[in-house]
Amino acid sequence: MFLTISTTGDEKNPATDLGFLLHKHPDNTQAFSTSYGTAHVVYPQADTEGCTAALLLEVDAPALVRKGRGKGRGGAPDAALAQYVNDRPYAASSLLAVALSSVFSTAMRGVCQARPERARQPLPLRVEIPALPARGGAALVRRLFEPLGWTVTAEPVPLDAQFPQWGDSRYVGLVLESAELTLAEALRHLYVLLPVLDDAKHYWVSADEVDKLLRAGEGWLPGHPEQKLITSRYLSRRWSLTRQAMERLELLRLAEADDSEVEEIDNAVEEDSEAEERPTPLAVQRRDAIIAALGESAAARVLDLGCGQGQLVQGLLKDPRFTEIVGVDVSVRALTIASRRLKLDRMGERQASRVKLVQGSLTYTDKRLKGYDAAVLSEVVEHLDLPRLPALEYAVFGSARPRTVLVTTPNVEYNVRWETLPAGHVRHGDHRFEWTREEFRAWADRVAERYGYAVEFTAVGPDDPEVGPPTQMARFELSTTTTIGTKEEKAA
Repeated sequence: MFLTISTTGDEKNPATDLGFLLHKHPDNTQAFSTSYGTAHVVYPQADTEGCTAALLLEVDAPALVRKGRGKGRGGAPDAALAQYVNDRPYAASSLLAVALSSVFSTAMRGVCQARPERARQPLPLRVEIPALPARGGAALVRRLFEPLGWTVTAEPVPLDAQFPQWGDSRYVGLVLESAELTLAEALRHLYVLLPVLDDAKHYWVSADEVDKLLRAGEGWLPGHPEQKLITSRYLSRRWSLTRQAMERLELLRLAEADDSEVEEIDNAVEEDSEAEERPTPLAVQRRDAIIAALGESAAARVLDLGCGQGQLVQGLLKDPRFTEIVGVDVSVRALTIASRRLKLDRMGERQASRVKLVQGSLTYTDKRLKGYDAAVLSEVVEHLDLPRLPALEYAVFGSARPRTVLVTTPNVEYNVRWETLPAGHVRHGDHRFEWTREEFRAWADRVAERYGYAVEFTAVGPDDPEVGPPTQMARFELSTTTTIGTKEEKAA
């Protein structure tokens, strides 16, 4: 698979400046190793009037199979045969997008010390991709690229030129032309939209893909008319990640609005304000609230129950007050991602002694979880079927029995404030329920009474006068005078 990027120039601004902007010398043929093959950069043309850089990705098909990434949405193969017979070596896809960002990473950031003024200027650009998978056809290709300032030529590729009656394939030959964009903008468009059009990725899409999307989409994605489709497909249609990205894009849109528009929408700034302060994402507010509550309870040894991909564990590690942090999750995949996020394999010995990741189910008692100062159940309880909740309650409050327990969960009443959340939908496809404030308080009061804890409630995020906060948190503190151990409680 390959693509070419071309530009034109003159004596004053020679086209060969493209070599400086891409940080690849036109006189050299260069090769770069990637996880799934070798990327080559060559220049078929390089003179004052015209310069073309070609990126050729030579896919290592056996490596693709060994890593378990055949053709399929979200990185999973459609079928066993698809691991061996697929279009990945020939058609532009997320493999090419990743190679693009790896080989031209500095150019994507718009950095060029040799020609800084050229890096900031629009260039006459022409991009050609001979075989581009396009789920949605040429019409979708135009809907994605034209709003960004590109002139689009998308010619459907026939299934077989000798048999026109067979019709067209799902591939197009794409030519993009523009004189309005910088090279960095063009590369970021390609990085995002190639896998969007293919509607598949060769790797598992995790939470950090949201950050990648927002970085590459800065300046153009918040106002794109196909923003929702781009976001959903880029994140492999994972609803929780898509919702998170859409919320952050909306915040970016508001942050970029002028003062009068922001004031009309949000009443959040004064008339003479020059810029709006970027709101803190709810996930960050939630982690900050949890860490603050743990600090107030003087906890040093903390359990993160249902730790997922390790975001809270990462935050706790930055605070020296927490001397031992244990992340527990039933998903081995989530723990693997958490380990990579925390860089456990490269962590210093002293820091590594503070953290441990263990696999376990929260609905079963586990002697490894006893003796800790505090336990956190952050956005966990709503993922359990209601009949399984008593088992979790006993495992945490009755068996592990930490001095402090923090529980956060969505407030379903606040869902009407999410414009991107369809009416009647929960916030995550795996949520079995979402409680109102009254339902959450009733549950927490019952658990506290049964297991000898006192409980208080805290709002996390903006506390709407009508529907309350987006997240509700209960803080349970163990009463030292209470003991449990009845047959009924142990049976639960």
